[in-house]
Amino acid sequence: MQPALPRRKGSRPILKFFVRWLLTGVALLWLLAALTLLAARWIDPPSTAVHDQRRLQAWIQGKPYHERYRFIPLEQISPDLQHAVVASEDARFYQHHGFDWHEIQIAAEDDLDGGRSRGASTITQQLVKNLFFGTGRSILRKGAEVTLVPVAELVLGKRRILEIYLNVVEWGPGIYGAEPACRYHYGTAARNIDRQQAARLAAILPAPLKRRPDRMNDASTRILERMRQMGW
Repeated sequence: MQPALPRRKGSRPILKFFVRWLLTGVALLWLLAALTLLAARWIDPPSTAVHDQRRLQAWIQGKPYHERYRFIPLEQISPDLQHAVVASEDARFYQHHGFDWHEIQIAAEDDLDGGRSRGASTITQQLVKNLFFGTGRSILRKGAEVTLVPVAELVLGKRRILEIYLNVVEWGPGIYGAEPACRYHYGTAARNIDRQQAARLAAILPAPLKRRPDRMNDASTRILERMRQMGW
């Protein structure tokens, strides 16, 4: 009978130490994000993760990068543009508390049936993603997003969420926010955008680096019809 091998000492304490510090780091990052959301109730975000990501991509690729970003009050954004974005991106924005479970269920059923994959992210989810995570996808990012969305709903409220979203969302190459988008695509201020222009701008949000408002005929027609159905 061979003698039992001696147990390695110290491996478990090291593992526990590593796990403890990892969890502590994650908790601190989450707390920092939550405090950032609280501050955003009064302070306009100077930048977002998407902004930083695009700058880094341009630097790595050695390409010139010109950023247009200007934060304006919600009152200076055309109601038509506000309504078009809500109708297009999150029709139940004012009814849910951060997650649209109806859309999530439909998206899950489509995936199970092998149909075309569809998004179910709300404006609140998209805002959290824009602020903290950029355009990447991962299980860890999704998990963190799920925990921060209720915080955003609680500390910001619907009006401020929409105001920040409309001001930070990507609307073209280096174009962030409604005011730069309206001036870049239509040469006018965000307060002056009409319904048709608003619908076309909303239509490019799912792929702002690939789509152009002047090519969004069908999509903008659907958005306008949805706006009418919603009483706008």
